[in-house]
Amino acid sequence: MEALAEDDVPLMRVMALHALGYCERLFYLEEVEEIRVADDRVYAGRTLHETQVDQDGDWSSVQLESQRWGLKGKVDYVRYRDGKLVAFEHKKGRSRGDEAWESDRLQLIAYCVLLEEHLGKPISEGRIRYHANNKTVILSIGEAELERLTGAVARGRALAQSLQRPPVCANENLCVRCSLTPVCLPEEERFLSHGENENADAVRLFPAEDERRTIHITEPGTRLGRSGHEIVVTPKDSDPVRLPGRDVGTLVLHGNVQMSTQLLHYAIANDIGVHWLSGGGRYVGSVAPPGGVQRRLRQYRALTETTLRTRLARSIAQCKVENQVRLLLRVARNRNCRTEVEPAVTAMRGEIRAIAVCDNPDTLRGHEGQAGRRYFGALPRLLDPECKAMVFCGRNRRPPQDGFNAALSFGYGLLYRDIVAAINVVGLDAALGCFHQPRTAAWPLALDLMELFRAVVWDLSLIASVNRKQWRDEHFVRGGNQVWLSDRGRKLAIDLYENRKQEEWRHPMLGYSMSYARAMELEVRLLEKEWSGKPGLFGKMRLR
Repeated sequence: MEALAEDDVPLMRVMALHALGYCERLFYLEEVEEIRVADDRVYAGRTLHETQVDQDGDWSSVQLESQRWGLKGKVDYVRYRDGKLVAFEHKKGRSRGDEAWESDRLQLIAYCVLLEEHLGKPISEGRIRYHANNKTVILSIGEAELERLTGAVARGRALAQSLQRPPVCANENLCVRCSLTPVCLPEEERFLSHGENENADAVRLFPAEDERRTIHITEPGTRLGRSGHEIVVTPKDSDPVRLPGRDVGTLVLHGNVQMSTQLLHYAIANDIGVHWLSGGGRYVGSVAPPGGVQRRLRQYRALTETTLRTRLARSIAQCKVENQVRLLLRVARNRNCRTEVEPAVTAMRGEIRAIAVCDNPDTLRGHEGQAGRRYFGALPRLLDPECKAMVFCGRNRRPPQDGFNAALSFGYGLLYRDIVAAINVVGLDAALGCFHQPRTAAWPLALDLMELFRAVVWDLSLIASVNRKQWRDEHFVRGGNQVWLSDRGRKLAIDLYENRKQEEWRHPMLGYSMSYARAMELEVRLLEKEWSGKPGLFGKMRLR
């Protein structure tokens, strides 16, 4: 048989063939875009291999490669059975009756041909042990199996050459047990295809909560390091605090905080976001994971289309202004001051109508700006005048000149950090947006997506905290016309912001609920679907 792979073509993982047999979209996400998520089933499988496989085999965990087949992988173990070598695979789940699942068959065939080439001896049989129902399936390796493998390798190579993801799997049952469902969002696409006709909510496979914690380090002089799988936080004048690495999703370093290279490597390897902010809350930078080539190329191609850019910009502007109007009406109702904000609300509704029919990007930004001026002009009427530390007379920044603006800008810095983190997780390029112009060092796409969450996540929380009289003079540092948050002020703002992120929000179209923290990632993924899947769900976020 002729060689299947050229010398300069990277070897394909056998596990990628297993994914291909399960779902072509899963193969593309894992092998081409290199998106891999370890859920509880993946960890259970790893534990099985560590505890069972390594104890049983004559030869265990044999690493094999073949340039001829263009494959590489690690067979669980190899044993002599009835005078011949047999490759074994362990699976945590159940068999398909008396047979193996197609993806498992494909994986075992690949291991057998790799083992045969490696040893120079014929391998005519492989076995798969399914532990859930204690079943061992025997698979004979003949010409039909070799042809199946050849076809699968060729199909995988063809998919790897494409920039477009394969369509969502037709078999909905496969999606329920797939670890990459939060990335693929198959049910969201199916909802757009038939959800409205069936008058039903989408099946929620996207996790409602991120179980990993966001850790803010605000005390100057604190050092962060690594000890095994623990993150060690050592304040300047206190004892070290140890945090299990698996429980941490994000590290946010404020001001003069040091971090070891060992911990940075550990964070990158374990998908722990690392972000740096100045002591005043200005975003400094972050560590972005490698990869995302295909995702970014699709993004570049899509956002060069003027029609798509304008449509997305219109959705962002509408979402922002409608949320601002809803915030004004909600707080005014609670404070019994509807008549005082009615002129601003009426004017902003006029801007919403203009935005809905606007096709010029500059004019669109003009309508959004006019609505913003009306919005901030009405905000003082919603604040308790007895909270003297937070008197607000209009939006100002760089530098903020009053306590309210200082807190507002600090919270926006936290929100910007979260949006950048979500963009990095999805793998898009934050430099290429559709609404904001690249006038500063801030990422345009991050500024675009912030507009969906400003009023919902931070403005409403800040206004509520003012009306609860939580802010005092000790929360601020004043110098001339400039105002900054003090250490206590930053901690209060972080608590307010993080608590708000954990509150739940119900998607108005999909019908399921999630935390605002998860909603940020969801919106980035729905944005990507505007050009990589079925469009129509991005920018629907509205304040209840």
